[in-house]
Amino acid sequence: MSGVKDMKRTLYSIGALALGGLAAAQPALAAPAAEAAAAVPKAGNNAWMMTSTVLVLLMIIPGLTLFYGGLTRSKNMLSTMTQIGATAALAMLIWVMWGFSLAFGSTPIEGFLGQFISGGSYFLAGMSAESTAATFTDEVISEYVFVSFQMTFAAITAALILGATAERMKFNAVMMFVPIWLTIVYFPIAHMVWAGDGLLFEAGALDFAGGTVVHINAGVSGLVLAYLLGKRRGYPAEPMPPHSLTMTMVGTGLLWVGWFGFNAGSALEADGFAGLAMINTFVATAAGALTWMVIERAVGHKGSALGFCSGVIAGLVAVTPAAGNSGPFGAILLGIASAIVCYFFVAKVKAKFGYDDSLDAFGIHGVGGIVGAIGTGLVYQPWIGGPGDGSTAMMTQLWIQTEGVLVTIAWAGVGTFIAAMIVKALIGLRVDEETEVDGLDISEHGERAYN
Repeated sequence: MSGVKDMKRTLYSIGALALGGLAAAQPALAAPAAEAAAAVPKAGNNAWMMTSTVLVLLMIIPGLTLFYGGLTRSKNMLSTMTQIGATAALAMLIWVMWGFSLAFGSTPIEGFLGQFISGGSYFLAGMSAESTAATFTDEVISEYVFVSFQMTFAAITAALILGATAERMKFNAVMMFVPIWLTIVYFPIAHMVWAGDGLLFEAGALDFAGGTVVHINAGVSGLVLAYLLGKRRGYPAEPMPPHSLTMTMVGTGLLWVGWFGFNAGSALEADGFAGLAMINTFVATAAGALTWMVIERAVGHKGSALGFCSGVIAGLVAVTPAAGNSGPFGAILLGIASAIVCYFFVAKVKAKFGYDDSLDAFGIHGVGGIVGAIGTGLVYQPWIGGPGDGSTAMMTQLWIQTEGVLVTIAWAGVGTFIAAMIVKALIGLRVDEETEVDGLDISEHGERAYN
């Protein structure tokens, strides 16, 4: 989407020149000219973005809660669901208080630091129902709508991490970890990738809907926490199968539906790029789901419901950075590639290295995000049906994408380690042995999923 980014930068330049001209004009003429130039949100774009925002919320509650909850043992289902819901709610409040300001604030910070964070807009100061936010063209949407849309991204990213820590991380540790992690990890990465003066945005990295910001970020953070927490008691000697694949399947369906808001909504308008992201979200996901089941069959197993669900998520994750940066054929290739690589990590690499990524947050979100982010450099090319104009050589774009992946991995890894060590020093990370044996539902929350 470099052409779109160039257009956006050009519009910023035109806007700056226009403002300079207005300042030099006679006062009597300046006000009418400025008033005439003010852009007004189109109702259709606003309506689409409001719908997309609610769809992303659907991904979290009930989508992710059912998906992750079904994968746990029954004694930990409510704990998993409660941690996800509380994490999302906390992230929303933090986003309004200072998160939006650090990621997309109205006051740019000059110099090196400005590549990582912005300022102003704390507690959304200065915003009103008339405030607008820029899209990728000369359109605008209501600023409150943009804030809400991006708020759901912060919420689901923090919640995705919990797939790696399920069944053993204390609830109060999660609640302390989330604000620290959002502040030092998520907000800077969101700024680097999506803000106009961000480090990776200016480098030309393509990430349409969050392959780096959301999935690699959450997956790597989950892996770091999994190592720090240690394995679940009895893992891997004791079997720990999902207690309800029915709920996981329902959660998978809700995630797929909600993902259309996630991907197509990232166009910020109800336009052709939203349509492109929509069809790519269909076909990449279908390819990932079927590929995973074919692999299961090829290695001597039966095609499973769990395999279908895993393949759906692998396809969705991989197409996220490429949703508006690929043609449908490229999206299918990404879905296939992601399913193959993610299966290898889930079935082979995890056992080889012995880490306990409980629900495969790293194995699918982290790894699938890497496949999608780097693969975007390939599927963006016009010769494979991508929307690129050929102005950036494929190898150059692939390196830019790889650079973005490496920066995200390093930032998420180091930042998560710092946040986790702060929490560990203050209150500890892991529940005690008795709590883990009894299950976190009854021990942490005094409730049971089933009677």
